[in-house]
Amino acid sequence: MVPSAAAKGEIFQVKTIISHEMETGLRHDDQGNVIPRKIINKFVCRYNETVVFSVDVHEAISANPFFEFSLRATESGRLDFVWEEDGGAVYTLSHQFTVG
Repeated sequence: MVPSAAAKGEIFQVKTIISHEMETGLRHDDQGNVIPRKIINKFVCRYNETVVFSVDVHEAISANPFFEFSLRATESGRLDFVWEEDGGAVYTLSHQFTVG
């Protein structure tokens, strides 16, 4: 959740939830084969190409992880949310933001 606009200098909250079924690599399927580990291992938020929040995550992270952090509105632009998972897959979500 991100507001679509804020006053210049205003501090606002960013709340994110990443819909992702984590797999620990410790479970087995019906045939007894190990289900490969597949977790989110990095989350980054960029505000107009500048990293403003970054976290490396590990095995203990929950499915559908929730992150909350604060930003100061400095200029209009774009917030990019990027998360990476085991195996190299990268996902991005962008949000336009107006500072008035």
